[in-house]
Amino acid sequence: MSSSVIVFVVVVVVLVLLALCLHVVHQYEKGVVFRFGRVVSEKEPGLVFILPIINVVRKVSFRIVTMPIQSQGIITRDNVSVDVSAVSYYRVVDATKSVIAIENVQEAINQIAQTTLRKVVGQHTLDEMLAETDRINVDIREILDVQTADWGVLVTLVELKDIQLPDTMKRAMARQAEAEREKRAKIIAAEGEFLAATALGEASDIMMEHPLALQLRNLQTLIEIGVDKNTTVVFPGPLMSTIQELGAFLSRETNAVDKLTKPVTGESPPKGPL
Repeated sequence: MSSSVIVFVVVVVVLVLLALCLHVVHQYEKGVVFRFGRVVSEKEPGLVFILPIINVVRKVSFRIVTMPIQSQGIITRDNVSVDVSAVSYYRVVDATKSVIAIENVQEAINQIAQTTLRKVVGQHTLDEMLAETDRINVDIREILDVQTADWGVLVTLVELKDIQLPDTMKRAMARQAEAEREKRAKIIAAEGEFLAATALGEASDIMMEHPLALQLRNLQTLIEIGVDKNTTVVFPGPLMSTIQELGAFLSRETNAVDKLTKPVTGESPPKGPL
């Protein structure tokens, strides 16, 4: 065998040994070193040297993982069937625990998140679930934190993503919202009528005390009518004084008729010629 072949074989063996001995741990990872099946240390990011066959390194990512929670069919406390989906965010905080305590971190968190979602949402009514989403998110996250603490995992956030309601419930909620809107509209209209009636009553009292106020209002109305080009002809007149004069005229006529038809007491009827 020539010397060049021997050198080539030696170089190849050295490269293979270096590939088995040297490992690169990225900035977002940590390496857990096992020696004959037992954990001996954790390696920080960088170039890591281990003895092949004797030592084995497992890399664990410390980045935040986004995990969708598939839609769950849930019955609320007031017996309404809904489909709820969510999303959770978690990250590993203890590399050794995440490797030793649990076989598959992501699958375990996915399963426990689904059961926790059904449990927490099922304890609330439909109105509470729609109005208090933030509180439900916090409750789910706290329960998951307790469950995953022994796995070296921290759940940072849980958010309800989508809530699907039955079509019958959607129609019922639409009718309820429409009735609520109509109620508010009627109340606002009634309040407006009350305020308008109050203002008109105060205005009429002022006009009764000050008759010239009505004339000024008539002039203002004429100005408003005359702004637009139209063929309306208006003859202003003292309305209140006319009404008073008409009332006085009718009163005088009534008194005159009463005097003519009323018999005179204490006088004998006139005698005619024999």
